[in-house]
Amino acid sequence: MYNYIIFDIDGTILDTKFADLTALQRLVYEELKKHMSFEELRFALGIPGEVTLKKLGISNISDCIARWNMYMHENFHHVKVFDNIEGILADLNKMGILMGIVTSKTREEFLHDFTPFGLVQYFQVIVCSDDTEKPKPNPEPILKLIELAGVDKSKTIYVGDTAYDMECAYSAGVDFALAFWGAKSSAGINANYILEDPKQILELLGG
Repeated sequence: MYNYIIFDIDGTILDTKFADLTALQRLVYEELKKHMSFEELRFALGIPGEVTLKKLGISNISDCIARWNMYMHENFHHVKVFDNIEGILADLNKMGILMGIVTSKTREEFLHDFTPFGLVQYFQVIVCSDDTEKPKPNPEPILKLIELAGVDKSKTIYVGDTAYDMECAYSAGVDFALAFWGAKSSAGINANYILEDPKQILELLGG
C-alpha cells in the first residue's frame, strides 16, 4: 500500500519531551517570571521554537532560542530513541521502503540533536523547518520532500505525534499515522491509523 514513509523526530523517533519542556520552563521563568507546567507548555511540541516563543509573548527570539537549546543540551542525557525504533528502521530499509524526515527542528538543531544517535543513514531526504518558507503545520515541508524524493503521494504516509503533524499531512494530501507511543493521547487527532507500538509500522507496510 505504501512504499514511502515520512517520520517526524521529536515524540516519534526521539523521546525529547522532558529535556525540551524542562528547558522551556526555565526560559519562560527567566523571561516572563511565570511558572508553567508541562501541560501548559505541551502546545510547543511539534512546532518551531520561534513560533512557540511568539505564542508565549517572548520577543527577543534569537537570544531565547539559543538559551533554550543550551538548556535542553544540559538535559540531553534524558533524550533517547524510543524502544524498537532503530530495529524498525533497519527492517524497513531491508524491505526496500524509502524513508524521509519532516521536522520542526532547524537544520542546526537537527545536526546537534539527531545525528548523534546514528540514524541518519536510514533517510534519503530530510526537510527541516528552515528549509521552507512556511514550517509545519503548513503542508509546504511535506510537499517539498515529495518533490525532492519524487514519490507518489498516494503511496506515502507521515508518522507523527501531534495535531500539527496531522494537519501538515492532510493538507499535503498524504495519509497520517499517529505515533501513540510519543503522543500518549489521540484527543483532537483524526488519524488514518493509531499506532501504539513502533512494531505496527511494519504491519502497516506489509512486513
